Amino acid sequence: MNLPQGSGPIVPAMSFASLKIPAAFQAAFKGFDKPTPVQACTWPPALEGRDVVGIAETGSGKTLAFGIPALARLVSSSSSKAKKSKSSVRVLVLAPTRELAVQSHDTLSHIGSTYCSPPIHSIAIYGGVDKIPQIKALRSPDTKIVVGTPGRILDLVSDGSCDLSGVEYLVLDEADRMLDKGFENDIRRIVEHIKPIEERQTLMFSATWPDAVRRLAATFQKDPVRVTIGSDDLTANARVAQVVEVFDDDREKDSRLFKHLQTLSPKKKHASDPESDRVLIFVLYKKEATRVEATLKRSGYSVEGLHGDMSQGARLAALQAFKDGTTRLLVATDVAARGLDIPNVACVLNYSFPLTIEDYIHRIGRTGRGGKSGKSITFFTGDKHERALAGELARVLRDGGFDSEPLQKFPMTIRKKTHSVYGAFFRDDVDMSAVPKKITFDD
Repeated sequence: MNLPQGSGPIVPAMSFASLKIPAAFQAAFKGFDKPTPVQACTWPPALEGRDVVGIAETGSGKTLAFGIPALARLVSSSSSKAKKSKSSVRVLVLAPTRELAVQSHDTLSHIGSTYCSPPIHSIAIYGGVDKIPQIKALRSPDTKIVVGTPGRILDLVSDGSCDLSGVEYLVLDEADRMLDKGFENDIRRIVEHIKPIEERQTLMFSATWPDAVRRLAATFQKDPVRVTIGSDDLTANARVAQVVEVFDDDREKDSRLFKHLQTLSPKKKHASDPESDRVLIFVLYKKEATRVEATLKRSGYSVEGLHGDMSQGARLAALQAFKDGTTRLLVATDVAARGLDIPNVACVLNYSFPLTIEDYIHRIGRTGRGGKSGKSITFFTGDKHERALAGELARVLRDGGFDSEPLQKFPMTIRKKTHSVYGAFFRDDVDMSAVPKKITFDD
């Protein structure tokens, strides 16, 4: 844990009872033995009002890590005589995908409405749906929390429908992913409309700590406490057992898929069962998702699909059916790689390999959540982009203690990390703050 210069030591919260939060919040932790490492280390400084950077693996409880301090702050401000702003919105959470925004909103809304008196209301703002209901909710004086994607939020801010002038608690969730998707300019424009850095608390959570994220933290935060659980580099969830199956021909995939599903998931559709085990099947392209879903349905499986060609309503319905256990199979593209938080996903099956090793790690992070163990099965053919990623995949397997031998038939090249501006010519071992020396030559 890195502390601001001159700050005192921070003692991790090893139990929920040690937290300085409203007593009613303790009921929200029912079913959990103790805080996760990222929660234990970020809650104390966040509850003190300090800026925080949290770097932790997927499935580590980051939503509650920033959610509990946000709600505690709102409860405290509602009972104080603090000067009121014309805007009722006090908390803003920015997320890279609609699914992740909805997921965080659901968590904050549940705790805020169940354990806070008066209830604290949250709204999810994202594109692909009608703006009118979102605008109406924003006009309500009861709306204290806005969770959303940068594009739609900036759209509503620009047309005067979303007043963020009262925001005093800002969260950038999955900051690395937002930068990957090109949201940095939108984020900076949004931040211009909220309270200045001296008057707000800013928390950033990320799975990695690349240079671009460091730059964001430096410009958006004041003397942040940085908490790193594990490594700054992206690492796989240690609770997920990883298996890679190498094929010579893509046509082998379907038969292997059906063989695994015989033991992983029953065919028959059944009543909703939130405790049942689920299987999440990842594919690379939208057309592939449609084909695999149709193939499974023809074979008698109850299955839903999730991809970018679906309407937002259909996407939410498919996700809800998977969450409540109405269906235990979901075929998805990478739109679900970060926005899904379901503790009972027993297995992630990568039918096709993603375009980057980072996406692979986020995919398998959909299982092994909430302290549970999970399993990932990955089909690998070495075609097209896959061959170039074999070395990086083998490294991830070895780091986790899993068998990488099937991949040895491919080149074990590991690509050099590149800088977002300088590309492959960037060196991270150079002190960029060093002052140049003046050299004088004799006549």
